Amino acid sequence: MANSDLTTHTTTVKDVKQLGIWAALVSLSYVFWVCGAMEMVERLAYYGVRQVASLYATDAASNGGLGLAGTDVGIIFLFWALMQSFVPVLTGGISDRVGYKETIFASTVIKILGYLLMAWFPSFWGFMAGAMVLAFGTGIFKPGIQATIVKSTNRQNSSMAWGVFYQTVNIGGFIGPLLAAQLRQLEWSHVFYACAAIISLNFLLLLTYKEVDKDERLVHRAKVASGEIQETSLWRDSLKELLRPVMIWYMILFSGFWFMLMAFWDVAPLYFRDWVDTSVMIRHLFGEDGTTNQVWIFLLGMTQDGQRIQPEGLVNLNAMMIMFFCFIVAGWSALMRATNSMALGTFLAAAALLLVGGFNYVWIMVLAIVCFSMGEMLSSPKSSEYLGNIAPEQKKAMYLGFSQLPLGIGWSLEGFFGQYLYGRFGAKDTISRDALLDSGMTQSDVDAVPIGEAFQKLVEVSGQTAEYLTAQLYAANNVGAAWYIMGSVGLVAAAGMYVYGRWTYQLKD
Repeated sequence: MANSDLTTHTTTVKDVKQLGIWAALVSLSYVFWVCGAMEMVERLAYYGVRQVASLYATDAASNGGLGLAGTDVGIIFLFWALMQSFVPVLTGGISDRVGYKETIFASTVIKILGYLLMAWFPSFWGFMAGAMVLAFGTGIFKPGIQATIVKSTNRQNSSMAWGVFYQTVNIGGFIGPLLAAQLRQLEWSHVFYACAAIISLNFLLLLTYKEVDKDERLVHRAKVASGEIQETSLWRDSLKELLRPVMIWYMILFSGFWFMLMAFWDVAPLYFRDWVDTSVMIRHLFGEDGTTNQVWIFLLGMTQDGQRIQPEGLVNLNAMMIMFFCFIVAGWSALMRATNSMALGTFLAAAALLLVGGFNYVWIMVLAIVCFSMGEMLSSPKSSEYLGNIAPEQKKAMYLGFSQLPLGIGWSLEGFFGQYLYGRFGAKDTISRDALLDSGMTQSDVDAVPIGEAFQKLVEVSGQTAEYLTAQLYAANNVGAAWYIMGSVGLVAAAGMYVYGRWTYQLKD
């Protein structure tokens, strides 16, 4: 099987010399930019919810949140990940056969419904239902967009194309959380209604979208319908491609990168909320009184009093970096083998998580975010380019659908274990409950404290300031243990990806 696997795709695995930065930018087609715009809108809405999801779910009910325990949130994230990541395995092939425009339209309708369910039913099951519907719509959306990118580019400009595409994605990924940071200070439901309205803009962009090679697809479908071409069932065809050794090892190894990326998105906001004093950063940037400038308050995701940066604002520095620098990193990564770029990026992301686990000083967190962002820019766009290049011509969307499988594996594991590990070792609410027991409260009295309110209760009982207690609890507990475990997963994945790259490259010599 290994021999046929490689001879079938002899011309696609090795890297091809890429155009320079400016030549590659000029060569990108009109349809490429339309896809970038649609993805930007979709990501703006999606990350407007996704980046604050753990904050919303664990926020105290008295603040308008769901007041859920970490394990409950982990269950929601687990099923969200499974739905969003494994649906594209089939919908990618469907997009190839039905048409990209049609599946993008259907996904937009479904995603709107998902956001509305979250707004209408503020409960565990309401949020679960909204997440499932949103995940299903996202799973339909991805393959058609990404396959269009593959078909509208070539091997000479693909590195730059995927870098620019990832950059446009992060324009939406940058603005969405900032919008959510302000809206949630009014009411949580405003976030979900706003995201439903934003994704609706893709209906307008679809009017300008034109599917690449549509005539070729229609001719192929006509030959299938007439019996001139015999086509295997979709699930058999997908399974055959998935069982290629190159694909199996890719999925196993790159799932480690996605495990870390989703840990950054899901767990870092909780860690920053609990342990990182962002007012230090504000004082260094604006002075002791903070700022009243609404532009800075919005761009940095600050509280309305201008005294501190909210957790999603700090995490959002990741999207800001990618938004401004991804095309430069893409030009650099074009000089590297795809697998080497992915291995280096995975290593940098792992190093960043270890750095987060070792400290809680805000400027070191900024350094860790910069390191993580560099790793993401080297890994994620290159992985899409790699899959697009090894895919057979009539199976581009199918293979780009497969790109969601390592995401699904990594995110599913992180969705549960990330929340569990942080809840076990790092959550301030959990640690505060232990401290309340040590202060003399009974177990029943501690259990009666609503989730999310244990630290405030500890402040009342001890008579100490919140700042003093935070420092004491951090020093007395191994808060970074969860990050050390998650970062170690990345180190193993980075080493494996490097070996995988040498294996695939040597087999093509």
